[in-house]
Amino acid sequence: MRAKDVMSTAVATVRLDTPAKEAARLLATYGYTALPVVGEDDVLVGIVTEADLIRDRILPDPRALIDDEPRPPVGRAAALVSAVMTTDVVTVEMTTDAVEIIRVMLDRHLRSLPVVDGDHLEGIVTRRDLLRTIARDDEDIARDVRHRLAIACRRAWEVEVADGVVSLTTDGDDGEDRHIATVIAAALPGVVEVRVVDRPGVDPLRADPF
Repeated sequence: MRAKDVMSTAVATVRLDTPAKEAARLLATYGYTALPVVGEDDVLVGIVTEADLIRDRILPDPRALIDDEPRPPVGRAAALVSAVMTTDVVTVEMTTDAVEIIRVMLDRHLRSLPVVDGDHLEGIVTRRDLLRTIARDDEDIARDVRHRLAIACRRAWEVEVADGVVSLTTDGDDGEDRHIATVIAAALPGVVEVRVVDRPGVDPLRADPF
């Protein structure tokens, strides 16, 4: 499974001249954790996050200012996204493996990653997108697997799915067809394991490395 299989393509974006307050409103209203910043032709130029927007935008409680002790100066809140955004953006390509996406998210403590083709924004992958694949209904996965195998394989495969584990059964031992079937099934969203099940009375099939 790759970035293009799990990413969201309807991406909320902002521009360099978008007011920071408007970016904060978008994050708060729709539950986003970050907004890609794009320039001409949807070229990715930065990203603005929750942390970027809350910095220097809330004043100290004035009820604490009742003595004569000097208070640290408060930074002036930036008006535009261009002044608060992060320009060193961690991105992934359309073909990046989902396992690598998860590793980057966990290692860098990121909740979302823009997906790019060159420098052009194509989509975004969030932790929620990845969780959605894990939570995908077993029957939906089974229908998807059956459809793909019917197109690509010479043999008819029986497909069962339980908790994301795909069990494939067929008559005969066609190693090439078995390999094609396991590769196709393992690449689909929501699949956590693929097993080839021995049909009673048929020579056992060797386990495929998926």
